Amino acid sequence: MNPHILILGAPGAGKGTQSDNIVEEFGVEHVTTGDALRANKGMDISHLGLEYDTPGEYMDRGELVPDEVVDEIVETALDEADGYVLDGYPRNLAQAETLASMTDLDVALYLDVDEDVLVERLTGRRVCEECGATYHVEFSPPEEEGVCDRCGGDLYQREDDTEETARERIRVYEENTAPVVEFYDERGDLVRIDGEGSPDEVWADVKDAIESNA
Repeated sequence: MNPHILILGAPGAGKGTQSDNIVEEFGVEHVTTGDALRANKGMDISHLGLEYDTPGEYMDRGELVPDEVVDEIVETALDEADGYVLDGYPRNLAQAETLASMTDLDVALYLDVDEDVLVERLTGRRVCEECGATYHVEFSPPEEEGVCDRCGGDLYQREDDTEETARERIRVYEENTAPVVEFYDERGDLVRIDGEGSPDEVWADVKDAIESNA
C-alpha cells in the first residue's frame, strides 16, 4: 500500500509528529513545501516567464516564491514519491484545485484543535541556542528548567512562539485554509481527527483513517 495522504491543521496541531508516524508505518515520503523548495532551488523555471529563472533566486532574496513555482515543485516531488504524506500545501483554494489536477488523494486528514490549545502548545515551546533541540514546558520539559538535556545549552522562546504571534499565525492559517478544508469536505475526501488527545490517541485515529480510505 502506497497511500496518497494530505495532512491539514493549524500551527501546533501536530502535523509533524503524525507525518513522522505515517512515514514510519506506511513507508511513504514526507513531502513538505519547505523541503521540496530547498531540494529544487536550482530547478529551471524559465518557461514560466517570471522575474527569476530558479526558485533559489526568490529564496535568496527573501521573497515569496510565486504559487505557480510552488505548484510545479510540489508536482515534481509527488511524481517522484512512491506514496506520500503532503504537509504544508495546499495553503489556499487555488492550490487545492491545482493539486486535484496533478494527483489523486486517498484521504485528506484534518487535525482539529481548539485555538486555546494551539496557543498553549505554541507558546510552551523552547529551543536550545546551541544544538537546536526542542522542548515543551508542559509536554516534554527538559530535566533541568531552561537547560538542554542534550548539550547543556540555554533554552529560549522563539519570537514567533509568543502568544500574540501564535494567535496571529493561527488567524492567518484559518483565513486561508478554511476554504481548503471545505473543498475536501465537499469532495468527500476529508476525515476530521480530534487533535487534542495524546499523540498516541491521535495516531490511532490517523492510522485507522488511512487504512479505511487507502
